[in-house]
Amino acid sequence: MNPVSLTFLGSGDAFGSGGRFQTCLLIDAFGHRFLLDCGASSLVAMKQRGLDPSSIEAIFVTHLHGDHFGGIPFVLLDAQFSRRDAPLLIIGPPGIEHRVHEAMEVLFPGSSRTQQRFLIDFTELSPLTAIRVGPLRVIAYPVEHFCGAPPYSLRLECNGRTIAYSGDTEWTDQLLEVARDADLFVCEAYFFEKQVRFHLDYRTLARQRDALKCKRLVLTHMSADMLAHVRDAAVECAEDGLVIAV
Repeated sequence: MNPVSLTFLGSGDAFGSGGRFQTCLLIDAFGHRFLLDCGASSLVAMKQRGLDPSSIEAIFVTHLHGDHFGGIPFVLLDAQFSRRDAPLLIIGPPGIEHRVHEAMEVLFPGSSRTQQRFLIDFTELSPLTAIRVGPLRVIAYPVEHFCGAPPYSLRLECNGRTIAYSGDTEWTDQLLEVARDADLFVCEAYFFEKQVRFHLDYRTLARQRDALKCKRLVLTHMSADMLAHVRDAAVECAEDGLVIAV
């Protein structure tokens, strides 16, 4: 088995287009497990695939929209009731700890003040500053997506392999740095050709494909419009359950 792999636990948009789970990507790297984003449906997606949530060491969040971080309150409550004892790192944009606590209070009043049986460590990402988490070296790149806090794309390096992930964003040349020479670039393509603020479309990505200089490009976070045009795309498109060896 390849020591680094990525599994699309959720490849959908905020609205469950195509019956897909919201954004949640699992990275297995040399015996360590991490999530990239954790949409509201992520706990269900993990349990459907028989994945023990307590095996997740860290959750990396690209931006503070519910379909990318809204599953964290459910993961934390599940961990409490399942008697998790391993620490959990939650890593994301400035304000992530406050936003998670707010979400917990809206969904389950009092839950953010409950004394957990395990350590929860919130860490804020700084742009263009590398951090190390287990075997991963992670760099956050500022992108363009309104969410009330700085949005990021992420570049994760592990033992000479690189996974790049756009998060949600309209086109910005910052993506060229995120994707450059990456073994895998997972990129949102919300629409097929319609251009809207704060999101990418397939036509724009197709025009930029050579400039991205990544070895493999896989599209995700697709709306009903994009899903209706998957067969017209000359780029690989994700689906829930897809596993990629990196």
